[in-house]
Amino acid sequence: MAKEIIVADNAGFCFGVKRAVDTAARYYREDRLKVYTLGPLIHNNDVIRKLEEHGIRAITPEQIDDLGPGSVALIRSHGVAPQTYERIKEAGADVVDATCPYVAVIHKKVEQHYRMGYQIVIVGDRSHPEVEGINGWCGNSAIITRDGSDLPDLDPEAKVCVVAQTTERLENYEKVLAAVKSRCRHVAAFNTICTATKNRQESAAEVARQVDLMIVIGSKNSSNTRKLVEISKADCENTILVENRSDLPMDLIAQERFQKIGITAGASTPDWVIADVIEAVRNL
Repeated sequence: MAKEIIVADNAGFCFGVKRAVDTAARYYREDRLKVYTLGPLIHNNDVIRKLEEHGIRAITPEQIDDLGPGSVALIRSHGVAPQTYERIKEAGADVVDATCPYVAVIHKKVEQHYRMGYQIVIVGDRSHPEVEGINGWCGNSAIITRDGSDLPDLDPEAKVCVVAQTTERLENYEKVLAAVKSRCRHVAAFNTICTATKNRQESAAEVARQVDLMIVIGSKNSSNTRKLVEISKADCENTILVENRSDLPMDLIAQERFQKIGITAGASTPDWVIADVIEAVRNL
């Protein structure tokens, strides 16, 4: 009997990631320029290899000072702190800003409220580049938490502004907001989880409830992909994470107990990788 494949309605590149990749693609074969991305453009090795084939390579923040005239520094969708823009300009390089517009909105809200005397609280992963960038817009003074359980003591009269990493889970944001509101009277809250993230998470859950095996396509380094795995596992215990077709455990997928197979993908997964995985499963 042929296996039934159910693909999530919302999967793969989000607007911000596609915009960053399309921006980088404009510099393919620009031999007169040295083009660099500040950190890996997206969390996907297939895309990174393709960029490198076209002469576009990632650099670390420590290498910014080595840039010079004729160099282009491409800011990825995660965004950066304002000090990073200054360092690139001081090095003599040109800045091409591919910060996701949703992330840029967070930067503006954080900067505005910080100047108004608010303590900034960011719901997210403190080691994620998006969170590091957001923190830079309030002088790296933000309180960063995943679920509010580690919040420090807050003055009840303090003004607090709560924002979220765009790929954070809504339940985590709501936990932190509730914890802050229970301690402080003056709270400005902004649910900055992007619509694409919300749609992908809801679609993944919907598919996971219907299938025997769930395949999530994306990088292990991708925050939004890892969250899709968590969400899928809540409804389908047999959830696996693969980066591309070559990662597929074909012997497992071929088992008779898995007749309905669900597929979704993180926001950094290109269409061609998703299509390859679907084709490989279908060929069973």
